[in-house]
Amino acid sequence: MRTASERLLLRLEWRVVRRLDGRLAGGYRTAHRGTGTDLAGLREYVEGDDARYIDWNATARLNKPHLRVFTEDRELTERLGVPGRSKQDVLSELALVLARLFGRGGNRVGALLYDTAFGNRAVRTVSPGTGRRHALRIGAELARTTDAGRGGAGRGGAGQYGGTTDLAAMLDAVGKIAQRRALIVVISDFIGNGDWERSLLRLAPRHEVVALRVIDSADDELPDAGLVVVEDAETGEQLVIDSSDPLLRARLAACVEDRDTSLAAGMRRAGVPIHRIDTDADLATALIDVVASTRRRRA
Repeated sequence: MRTASERLLLRLEWRVVRRLDGRLAGGYRTAHRGTGTDLAGLREYVEGDDARYIDWNATARLNKPHLRVFTEDRELTERLGVPGRSKQDVLSELALVLARLFGRGGNRVGALLYDTAFGNRAVRTVSPGTGRRHALRIGAELARTTDAGRGGAGRGGAGQYGGTTDLAAMLDAVGKIAQRRALIVVISDFIGNGDWERSLLRLAPRHEVVALRVIDSADDELPDAGLVVVEDAETGEQLVIDSSDPLLRARLAACVEDRDTSLAAGMRRAGVPIHRIDTDADLATALIDVVASTRRRRA
C-alpha cells in the first residue's frame, strides 16, 4: 500500500513533472565555470540554452537542434528550504516537485525544514541525494512536519505549537552546509519570519538564491463578516476581532503594504529574485513562469 508521500509524488509526476520536462533544462547555472570535461550525452535544445554547445552533427542527423551535455554541468546541489507552515500543502508540493525534477537530472537535492511544533525550535536537515527514492524521503519529512504542525492524532492539537519560523536560522544553516556553489530555493510565505535580510546578504554572493513566496489572498484581505475568530497558523494563538471595523481594515491594509514593500526592498538589496506562487495557481504554469523570468533576468 502506498504511503501518503508516494501518492502525492505520483499525482505530481503525472500532473506537473511531465509538463515541466524539458522546460527546466538549462534553467540554472552550472556549479563550475566552463564547458566541463566529460561528455554525458545529448539533449534537445530548449529556448534560452547557449547555442555554442549545439552539436551540429547530431542536429543534422535528428533534424532537431541538440546540445552536448557535460558531466560538470550537472554537478549542482539544490537545497529546498521550507520554513513556513501556512499554505503547507502548496509548500510541500513545490518542494517535492523541485526535488523530483532536479534529482532526475543527476543533481543532489537536500532540504532544510524548521520545526516549531510541540516545543521544537530547530532546523531539520535532509542530506543531499538523487533519484525518486530520495524525493520520497524529502516528502516523508515534509509530511511529518505537516502532521506535527496540525496537531496530529493523539498529540494535543493546536495548543502545542511552539512558535514562529526563524528564517534567518535556516539561511545560516544552509550557509554552513553548502560548501560548494549551490542553487538555494527558499519556499515560504515570508510572513513573520523575523530579521532574515542580514543572513540572506551573506548567503547570496556565494550561491544562486531564488525565493518562492506562497500567497493566499485570504492573508491580505479581511472579509467584512462582523465578529470572527482568527488563528495564527504557526503559533496557534486565537483572537476575536470585528472584521467590519473600518479602522481595523485600514490598519491591516497598511500593514500588508508595508510588509510587501519591506520584503521587496530586502530581496533587491540581496540581489535575490522573488516569485509569487498563488495557492490557487496551476503549479506547472507557475514554475514555467519562474524559469522564464530567471532566463530573462540573465539575458
